[in-house]
Amino acid sequence: MDAEELRGRIPSNEIVFTASRSSGPGGQNINKVNTKVELRFNINKSEVLTANEKLLLFERLKKKINTDGDLIVVSQSERTQLMNKKKAEEKFFKLIIKALAKNPERIATTPSKASNKKRLEKKKKRSDIKKLRKDYGMPEEEL
Repeated sequence: MDAEELRGRIPSNEIVFTASRSSGPGGQNINKVNTKVELRFNINKSEVLTANEKLLLFERLKKKINTDGDLIVVSQSERTQLMNKKKAEEKFFKLIIKALAKNPERIATTPSKASNKKRLEKKKKRSDIKKLRKDYGMPEEEL
């Protein structure tokens, strides 16, 4: 699934944007203009996601979801509300795509004979270096 397919799937009436004063760049503009954008998407009320997809989102994005089931994405890095809205939307779709992506199954492998031999040679070499550091039977000076 890609961002364009997901954009076509999720209707705009399920995504809610709110703006507030930002702590980001903008100088004195911060005190006058609401540039911080917060995107909210209620997973429970979504009509386009399947039950399995909802479970995956709750499991993988639990730190970004509040108790009401709202997925919250915030953007305040830009100086304009419009740019922050676009950034928040991009972040949202990337999050959803990443959360819904299937993880490939890991295939267990065994080390090759050559890699085993190389590992053992390295261990032997390191052991020899450490043996050279030891003080072997040097007679102590008598007082």
